[in-house]
This record gives sequence, structure tokens and C-alpha cells, in this order.
Amino acid sequence: MNTPATEQLLFLPLGGAGEIGMNLNLYGYGSPDDAQWIMIDLGVTFADPSMPGVDVMMPDTAFIEEHIESLHGIVLTHAHEDHLGAVQYLWPRLSCPVYATPFTAAVLRRKLREVEWADDVPIIEVPLGSSFTLGPFDLELITLTHSIPEPNAIAIRTEHGTVLHTGDWKFDPDPVVGDAADSSRLRELGDHGILAMVCDSTNVFSPGSSGSEGELKASLSQVIAGCSGRVAVACFASNIARLHTVAEAAMENDRDVILAGRSLYRMVDAAKETGYLPEDLVFVDEGDATYIPREKALLICTGSQGEPRAALSRIASGDHPRVSMEDGDTVIFSSRVIPGNEVSISQLQNQLASRNIRIVTWEDAFVHVSGHPARDELTEMYQLARPQIAVPVHGETRHMIEHANLARECQVPQAVVTKNGSMVSLTPGNVGIIDQVTSGRLALEGNRLVPLDGELIRKRRQALFNGFVVATVVLDADGALYDEPQISASGLLEVGEYDLEESALAAIEDCIDTMPAKIRQVDASAEEAIRIALRRLFRSVLDKNPITVIHLVRV
Repeated sequence: MNTPATEQLLFLPLGGAGEIGMNLNLYGYGSPDDAQWIMIDLGVTFADPSMPGVDVMMPDTAFIEEHIESLHGIVLTHAHEDHLGAVQYLWPRLSCPVYATPFTAAVLRRKLREVEWADDVPIIEVPLGSSFTLGPFDLELITLTHSIPEPNAIAIRTEHGTVLHTGDWKFDPDPVVGDAADSSRLRELGDHGILAMVCDSTNVFSPGSSGSEGELKASLSQVIAGCSGRVAVACFASNIARLHTVAEAAMENDRDVILAGRSLYRMVDAAKETGYLPEDLVFVDEGDATYIPREKALLICTGSQGEPRAALSRIASGDHPRVSMEDGDTVIFSSRVIPGNEVSISQLQNQLASRNIRIVTWEDAFVHVSGHPARDELTEMYQLARPQIAVPVHGETRHMIEHANLARECQVPQAVVTKNGSMVSLTPGNVGIIDQVTSGRLALEGNRLVPLDGELIRKRRQALFNGFVVATVVLDADGALYDEPQISASGLLEVGEYDLEESALAAIEDCIDTMPAKIRQVDASAEEAIRIALRRLFRSVLDKNPITVIHLVRV
């Protein structure tokens, strides 16, 4: 079929390109201004200490909201937070069907219980390996392996050719939970011709392969056997295979398994509902932990990345209401360090070490395998798929550049390194970045979403690092000081360090005395002049630029 030149095949990441996490991928067919769209994944990422009052961030969906009538649906590749976690916040802006396999749908339904519009979301379950059509796109799910049940690549067929969107994946011959990757189907797709592959870049710098979950149990059991006192294993709640592996290793060592962390219960319930964990696999509630002798207890905890509200952080600080650890106990970190979390993890581990709690990480023993492909696995994927175009995603810029280089080494003719907001044409004969659209991050601030680069977060960050000053100034009808100004400062001085009030009063008086009459008579102009004078004082004396607010009152 001859396709009009205006009908382009488009790829547009709004999250997950240039970063690990917060995935949102759009595929369009048509002209850039009038395309039909589908969305692959809608995830979150987590804030760092530089973002006060913010725990969760997600992609800005402004672009697709402007084309909402052309959005045919959201397709979820798997149930990790960085791929589905934003649905519960952003779906009201999109109001389209959500397609997911049974386990992913089960996890999503549990998350949506936290919102009042949960029943409005049309969740359409699609079986593993199934095919369905959304607008101009024919989609086929391809089973892969990852650190969660039911990870799917998606073959997206269009008039211009097939795009293979891998999602998160690895090649694991013994994944413990779920099926091994369908390599034969990947090869068949490659035989028929794949135009482009949009692929995970996380472990592109790691040589070899990521390792098999099935090989891990013996090593974990051996490590646990060498522990005295209570043992805690920190891992991702969504890693159902790891929960199963740790539980079996614990039982081999005559230990009861205690779950500590709300998300663990949600994942275990979803896994049992969909048959990925046996119903008779018993986990002890954290409220009953005190009844189990310490040498017979093994905790599975959330918080391996140092998240401040997670179970392990609360245990480490001693403020968990039901679970404690003490001198001689052991914490096993059965997880990798996600880039960007190094500081928070180090702080958590130092907190544990200060209490004489032994720490075991992947550097000390074989206690973790990654869920993402290392270099040999990426090479094998390119040998199976043989795409004409490589589009690295799910990585920082350095990961994606290295991935593009690897793709070229694998004889892929073209590689496009993109970033969030870059619209890529995958149209044969017209491949490359053709536009830059609105992208960014939204922050969950309390119960509302605000732009991460907006005034609210910017001012809060400024106050965090530079302090906050409020001055109330009363002027008479002639514009002269009627009473002594009242100064309040937060986060600037130690008690008795500096006579701020006297210096500030002098700065305000001098400002008013030298202020032209036409400025003095206009409230906004007078406030701004006084604000500048005070900021100049703080900068000269303290080398700080605090947020400075002037309340001007006339009598």
C-alpha cells in the first residue's frame, strides 16, 4: 500500500529518555499536528531531598492532553511503579482505556482503590501473547522476563513497518516465577522485518549477562545460614520471584518470613490472585513479629533505595511501631542501586552500621541479580530482532549513547539518541528528530499536581537553602515610617548570632528616606524598593538570598 507522505510514524518519549524511571512513551501515526496516538506506560519517579515536600514526580502530559481526542489508549508493559504508578494521578486528564495483562491489571486495581474515581477507569485485560488493535496500530504482546511477573515487549505494526518496544526485560532461562522469554517469537518477528526497536538501556555498561533468578536461592540460603539474630532482606516489593526465592531460603534455615511494608502486601495479594505465588505460602504479619524468636525471624522489607518513609528506613531509625533490629542482626540488600539513589542508600546503611547491624550487599555476596539486560543480552536481542533503527530509552544520556554505539556494532544501520520531548520520525526515508514538544515533570504536592519547575516548588527550594524573611512596614499618610517595622526571619541565623532587627530597621529607614515621593506613594513600588534593600543587606552580611516578603500597611 502506498502511504501518503504526510502519514508519518512517530515516537515521542515524555518520560524515561535521559533518565531511569518515569516512563511515558507515545507512538503516533499521521502528520505531527494531526496524528493518532497510543501511550505505552505511564510511570512515576521519586523525589530527592532537594525537592522539599515532594515524594513522587511524573511526566507532564500537556502535549497529549492537547490531542486527547486522538489518544486511543494506554498500554502497560508491566506493573513496576515507573511504568504504571502515574495512572492513579493522571488518568482523569486522559480518560482513555487502559490495557494490561492479568497481573498488571490486578496491581493497578489495588492502587486505584486510593482514588474516588477508580470505578471510572476502563481496565481491559489482555492475555499474555495476545494481539489487539488500537486505531491505526496492531499490537502483539511478546513475553519477556524481568524482576516482576508478566513483562511484555510490544510489537507495534503500522503501514510503515513494525516497531518492537521492549519495555524492561532480560533473558532468564529460569525466572522462578512466570515463563522464560519467547525468543522464538522474537526471531520470527526479525525474520519478517523490524523497522525499529525501542529498547532498555539500563545495564549497557555491564558486561556479560544479568544472571538468573533461579541461581540465587542457594547463595541466599547460604548467606542466611551464616547469620545470627534477626535477618532482614531489603528488596523491591514488585519482585515476586525474589519474594518466593527469599521465602524458600528462609524456610530452609527454619525461619518464619515477616512482611514489613504496605506495598509488599499489595503485591503478594495480586500475585496469589493471579497464580504467581501459591496460596499456601504463609507470610507473617509485621504486627506479630515480636512473638517470633529473633534467630527464627526473617523480615522482607521495602526501602532498599533508602526511601525515607519505607519500612527499612523506619526500622533503621528506630521509629517503626512494630518491628525493630538491634546489635548483631543482619540486613541483606537484595537489590541494585538505582542511579540517583546513592546518597540516600549510603545514609541508610550508615544508620544501620552505627547500631552494629551487619550489612550484606551484592558487593559482599551473590544476593541479587538485575532485571535488566547486560551487554551480552542486548547483543542477543539485536541478533534476534535485527531492526533497521535503534532507539535507546530507559537510561541516562550516557547509557543511551553507549547503547547506540552497541547497536551500530551489531550492524544496525541507524541509531537515534533522543530525550524527553523529542519527536522522532521513524518513517522510512525520513528518520530522525523532527520537533521538540512540551515536556517536564509534575510533582505530587499534598493532594495536587504542580509543575516541578513552577513558582511553588522553586520558592520552597529557595526557602530551604536561603531562608525566609517577612517584614511588616507601617507608613503614615505622608509616606514616613509610622512605627518600628516588625521583622521575622526563619532559617537564617542562630540565636544571638547577629542583631538582624537593628540592621534591617536601619536598611528600611534609609530606603524610605531616600525613596522618591512618586515611588513612596505607590504600595507595590514601595514594597519592591524595601524588599530589594533588605535582600541587599542579607546578601552583604550573610551571603544569602532569602525569600523576602514585605507587608506594607498605611495609616
